[in-house]
Amino acid sequence: MPALPLIQSLRDYRAEWLRQDLTSGLAIAAVGLPSAIAYPALAGLPPEVGIYASIMSVLGYALLGSSRQLIVGPDAGTVTVLAAVLVSFGLSSTVENVVASAAIAAIVGLFCFLGSFLRLGFIANLLSRPILTGFMTGISLSILVGQIGRLTGVKIESDGLFGPLFEIASKSDLIHWPSLGLGIGLFVLLRLLTAWRPAIPAPLVIVVLATALSFLFDFSALGIRVVGVIPSQLPSPSIPIPHGVSIDDLILGAAAVLIMSFGAGIVTARSFGAKNKYPVDANRELLGFGAANLASGLFGGFAVTASDSRTAINDLMGGKTQLAAVFSAAALALTVLFLTEALALLPAPALGAVLASAAIGLIDLRTLQEVWRISRIEFLFALISIAGALGLGVLKGVVVAIVATLLYLVMQGMKPRDALLGRIPGRDGFYKLHRHKQAEPVPGVVIYLLQGSLLFFNADYVKGRIEDIFAKLGPDTKGFIFDAGASAQIDSTAAAMLDEIRALAEERGMKFAIVELHSEPLEILERSGVLAKIGPAMIFDELEEAVAAFSTNPDLPGLQGAGAEPR
Repeated sequence: MPALPLIQSLRDYRAEWLRQDLTSGLAIAAVGLPSAIAYPALAGLPPEVGIYASIMSVLGYALLGSSRQLIVGPDAGTVTVLAAVLVSFGLSSTVENVVASAAIAAIVGLFCFLGSFLRLGFIANLLSRPILTGFMTGISLSILVGQIGRLTGVKIESDGLFGPLFEIASKSDLIHWPSLGLGIGLFVLLRLLTAWRPAIPAPLVIVVLATALSFLFDFSALGIRVVGVIPSQLPSPSIPIPHGVSIDDLILGAAAVLIMSFGAGIVTARSFGAKNKYPVDANRELLGFGAANLASGLFGGFAVTASDSRTAINDLMGGKTQLAAVFSAAALALTVLFLTEALALLPAPALGAVLASAAIGLIDLRTLQEVWRISRIEFLFALISIAGALGLGVLKGVVVAIVATLLYLVMQGMKPRDALLGRIPGRDGFYKLHRHKQAEPVPGVVIYLLQGSLLFFNADYVKGRIEDIFAKLGPDTKGFIFDAGASAQIDSTAAAMLDEIRALAEERGMKFAIVELHSEPLEILERSGVLAKIGPAMIFDELEEAVAAFSTNPDLPGLQGAGAEPR
């Protein structure tokens, strides 16, 4: 039985790596602490839940995760989806939401294990890069607007992009100006530090500074809200069983969180893998994410994913193994045991500043500009994802993003490219007639290449293209060859269409042949009976073989011209 990844890395451990792993672990904890405290607020959860998730998840991933570098933890996008799921549950108390969020994390972990066993790593591709970028932009704007209440001290009850803006405008007389001034000041300082000194953990500087100011000037007495009491104890393991939530709702909620967390997490994993030149297997990463989420759920945390900022710090500090993650967990555990009294003084506007800055960091304008330059249609789908997240809410926005992805895939396949092939005198092989002007049609034969799978949603289109070719053929054309070498899939609808084309060809006195069928399409055509109607003599493994068979038949006179414009 193979050793666990962490055990294997410890077997090969070098003494000189210890210093780098230790310093990396402390830096990871320093960067992760502010988000661990702030992100739970997005879902209406107490700050200790984020700390528990940050401790236990990295230990779970360190045990089973395949990457020596990746660091997991709370993520704004995942927590925002979780918040929408919890709202849909309609639970009445914070305690119930804590249990429900832990249960969702545990279920997400179990889903990841099941997905790895079934090799379902492809779910990472349910959100394409443009659509994921658009969706994260929508979430970021939602998070940004959601900080109005923390920054102003005004209770905001509206949702969406514009509702909170209109509400704060109507409640301007209730704005607590010391809170707003503190929040804006901390936000500006955070952005400046991030821009000027990226190596410094700016969120931690803000948290320490805001806590010190709160202690010195008694912000609570000035009417500035503070975090309040944080339990000074580590969580004990328990199976979270939420009451008032059906198992169906839990599973659906966990599925929404899983798609978001794994979709975003695998992008981070692959990005750092590409940077450091090592492969990332999505199915193996499912094991690591599964262990991280299950550990988080069993110890009172919530769903997590790969953390861009923590992984970047680990990369920058030169962490060598997942022992760096273990050190970061130990540092956070010590914080829980000895520093919670100080963290209780942390002002809410500081959390708002951290979250607002994180939201801005998630808006990837560079990628959106790149998508606009490369593909207008993909940019449109990115905009659809933004609108879905903002207009319909985050939970429905996940559905919109996935539907947009699937719709995009269908649209891409509805009109597959095709071409007519011929020969270039003096050269071997076959060439596209529209691309190579010196290419000439094979006498007496039409060679039609379909560059894509032939399925129910494009069968009528392809049939129309072939009928257009038939309409322009001379009466002395005796052969039509369908080149299926680029058609990896053919379904039953397409099989019926090919039978119609065969019949149409025979009505015109032409033989219909198919070349280079893949194994699965071959089985479909055989089971549908189309293969028998075409006849085994008209099924060829290679195009040269098919053309030679037609060329040696004296009944095939010259081709008069095939005229459908290629795509």
